[in-house]
Amino acid sequence: MKNPVLLQFFHWYTPADGALWRQLAAQAHDLKEAGIDMVWLPPAYKGDAGANSVGYDPYDLYDLGEFDQKGSVRTKYGTKDEYVQALAQAHQAGLQIMADIVVNHKGGADETEKFPVYSVNPDNRLEHLSEPYEIEGFTKFTFPGRNNQYSNFQWRWHHFTGVDYASDKQESGIFIIEKAFEDGWQKVVGDEFGNYDYLMYADIDFRNEHVRSEIKNWGKWYVEMTGIDGFRLDAIKHIPPHFFNEWLDYLREATGKPLFTVGEFWHQDIEPLTQYLQITEGRLSLFDAPLHYRFYEAGKAGADFNLCSVFDGTLVQRIPLLAVTLVENHDSQPLQSLESPIEAWFKPLAYALILLREQGLPCVFQPDLSGAEYTDQDREGTAHTITIKPVAELPVLLQIRRSTAYGEQHDYFDHPNLIGWTRLGQDEQPDSGCAVVLSNHEAGSKVMHMGSRYANAVFADRLHPDADPVQLDENGTAAFAVPARSVAVWAKA
Repeated sequence: MKNPVLLQFFHWYTPADGALWRQLAAQAHDLKEAGIDMVWLPPAYKGDAGANSVGYDPYDLYDLGEFDQKGSVRTKYGTKDEYVQALAQAHQAGLQIMADIVVNHKGGADETEKFPVYSVNPDNRLEHLSEPYEIEGFTKFTFPGRNNQYSNFQWRWHHFTGVDYASDKQESGIFIIEKAFEDGWQKVVGDEFGNYDYLMYADIDFRNEHVRSEIKNWGKWYVEMTGIDGFRLDAIKHIPPHFFNEWLDYLREATGKPLFTVGEFWHQDIEPLTQYLQITEGRLSLFDAPLHYRFYEAGKAGADFNLCSVFDGTLVQRIPLLAVTLVENHDSQPLQSLESPIEAWFKPLAYALILLREQGLPCVFQPDLSGAEYTDQDREGTAHTITIKPVAELPVLLQIRRSTAYGEQHDYFDHPNLIGWTRLGQDEQPDSGCAVVLSNHEAGSKVMHMGSRYANAVFADRLHPDADPVQLDENGTAAFAVPARSVAVWAKA
């Protein structure tokens, strides 16, 4: 697969009409033609909110829209049969499918249980606020609607490390479950909140051998049932990384599939991401969250942002082979928990920076390709209607990545407001190769070298068809122009 591109085929406010799987089946061939190679789909199993669940409140991992649970048979995105059929259509079109996996926690327990806990300080989970006492919490999962089909494993309080609600006392907080063995939080990477093992709902304890065995069995069942090609792992900074070493090794051996995997370790600082990748020893990639925040800062700061520093402190700069680069995702979109939307004027520049360079696997956000509109409330309870317009340049950038952005890369990061790079092409693709120029201020031009293979060639700006073409000199050098606050991509006319 040359110059692969991953598409996130959903956003937080994808309509809850049960149509997404059918849409994928209908659009699969068009997506492949548009330059997409891999599709990241939302969690396919039943969540606590049933047909309204985005999927990050997982209830039953075995219910892919097959059983009458949580008020519906289908999920937000469709039924199990539609899901399996959509994956078959996607594979026929030449797409690979990445399944979103949420195994950090479980929501929507069928019954409560009594168990001993400590109350802890939410800002420092290592600080106990009480002696042990008993509460009643939502930790018993029996899945009566599925009635033991596919698995008879039932979850109990000792399979979890903590909860956030005592139902008998009607008390919210963070409660660590006291056990006769394996007391305390699990060891995770980083020291946010003292220890950030606990995120939400009933937090799964991966130190329990029965838990690990069940999630392995489920993973094998899921791959074989659906034919998925890889995983997007949710909330991995709250999960001990050694679990994924064990889990991925098992699944790859058991299924015989490479199962490309990318994890979501959302942190602006590169150091914990680097530490996580060291522990997992190349078994998975990570989304480049630091790069997203560099784009966020660049869009806000405008001409005050030094474009030469855009990759400073990013994963794609430090460990490019394990970096999945992105502009936005469902958590960063407006009105969501990690809201940090990229300014519209900067999005074309950001997409050029992830799509047309040699390093990193780029991930495109569906609303940037096809648009989105939705209404929700902000943290103060005020309703807003949000419109995300498609990035007009994105379809062209995708085609340039597929056909043109190949070969040796040379950077011209020598001006704070005007940077560029060249890709010198490949022998097997005679017309490949391009020159890219970005400006976050005034219009300008940059002298760059394309090599002797392009001596006297005529180049055109693929993003601005009205721009005058440029003829390179006998050495393959020319001054390539860019409009103000824009990106230009020059290639053989």
